[in-house]
Amino acid sequence: MTRPVVLIAEELSPATVEVLGPDVEVRSVDGTDRPALLAAVAEADALLVRSATLVDAEVYAAAPKLRVVARAGVGLDNVDVPAATAAGVMVINAPTSNIVSAAELAVTLILASLRNLGRADASMKQGKWERKALTGTELLGKTVGVVGFGRIGQLVAERLAPFGVQLLAYDPYVNHTRAAELGARVVELDELMRESDVVTVHMPKTAETTGLIGAEQLAMAKPTLHVVNAARGGLIDEHALVEALTSGRIAGAALDVYSSEPPSASPSAAKLLELDNVTLTPHLGASTAEAQEKAGIAVAQSVRLALAGELVPDAVNVAGGAIDDLVRPGVALADRLGQLFTVMAGEAPELLDIVIRGEIASRDVTALKLSVLRGVFRSVVTEQVSYVNAPVLAEERGITVNLETHEGTERFRNVIQVRGTLRDGEVVSVSGTLSGVDQIHKLIEVAGHPLDVTLSDHLMMIRYEDRPGQIGQYGALLGEAGVNIAGMQVSRAGGGPGAEALVILNLDQSAPRELAERIGEAIGARAIHTVDIAY
Repeated sequence: MTRPVVLIAEELSPATVEVLGPDVEVRSVDGTDRPALLAAVAEADALLVRSATLVDAEVYAAAPKLRVVARAGVGLDNVDVPAATAAGVMVINAPTSNIVSAAELAVTLILASLRNLGRADASMKQGKWERKALTGTELLGKTVGVVGFGRIGQLVAERLAPFGVQLLAYDPYVNHTRAAELGARVVELDELMRESDVVTVHMPKTAETTGLIGAEQLAMAKPTLHVVNAARGGLIDEHALVEALTSGRIAGAALDVYSSEPPSASPSAAKLLELDNVTLTPHLGASTAEAQEKAGIAVAQSVRLALAGELVPDAVNVAGGAIDDLVRPGVALADRLGQLFTVMAGEAPELLDIVIRGEIASRDVTALKLSVLRGVFRSVVTEQVSYVNAPVLAEERGITVNLETHEGTERFRNVIQVRGTLRDGEVVSVSGTLSGVDQIHKLIEVAGHPLDVTLSDHLMMIRYEDRPGQIGQYGALLGEAGVNIAGMQVSRAGGGPGAEALVILNLDQSAPRELAERIGEAIGARAIHTVDIAY
């Protein structure tokens, strides 16, 4: 029997190769040598890479046998996931391999900034002895604000607690009980910025979080504040940060990530290189021997599962393995409904009900539950969300997750509903179905409003008091901004004019947040959301 070929395109540890086992044939190639890669991948069943090998549509086209691409790390910038999905290739990564390394680096940067370690090292190597000029600050008794209290933020909090600090946490999706267990008090971002001596950022980078800490937030800060970012470049407005540092508005900063990397490639980021009160590292968050080893072993285990046809929890584009053929088409829809729910809710629910109705309810629908959770957390955490860590993320946030199945359904053959109860008792729900031979994703209910509208990549959802002229106003504002409406549906709650209306707009492109806010103000919207669906 011919053994599957596993092609390793970059250096991996001996332990990684050992985990692959004797049932596969391991071959090697230099992934940066494009012709060699394209030739070698023609016979590969699996391809293992790190960050240097570009895996794109050309690679998939050259690899007719390829079943799985595994990235031994967290990011997937060098792997074209949509192209892999189109080619039927599973993509795997190691979503939790670097979380300890990232947390430890954040703590290191906090201490380095407070004690001027970067300046001290440079000074000593220049033959100077500047003890007085490099006097630092103790961490004991200080208030540390953790912006983003997911897995890495919580690990940072755990490691800072023994230093005798007061912990504040800002995260719309954090469970207050879990934060309290770690000694952190949950506050709004403005309060955190006003009270903190140190702010460390651990958010994912999304349209909402880009520039989260800007001039307005830095203006609230104590002049003794130190800001640390070891999460994602762009969460802190670098231009505003440079202004705050040069004017003495804040005391210092320590950064491992930048809006453009290396920072010398961006005018705003490059100015950071000139400042003495900034400690800089070259994106070292995952650069430890342990993190690299964990990543390699994790993806090797997943590759073995994939080649054996078993469920692969760390697959990022498909829930690989034995999923019922009737259930499989709903996996992507479940993910998208989870993403939509998160946008609508704006915070973590106390209770999340995943309700499956119709003929698929008689089958094993666990994959749909996992896919909903993956969608819910996509824009909430910094790490890559997979089918294996999504339930853990829910548990860490104290979210009770229920899966309900009902074989009966009224209007549609099959229905997936995501329904969450928030802290104040509000219930947020969204339902979808697959329509027609092409299995088109449809929204059939949002916030109790019945619908039948395509779930497109770009949406705007507006809830407002129904009265004449509203559609004309937001249509005109979108038109002025060059955003085209591809389709729309209006659903009005019981009653005549004056009742609540919900409109779903299918857009041809993403609508800027500022435009949505302008529309909301113009028509007096009760709520307005823009949604950009990820794959």
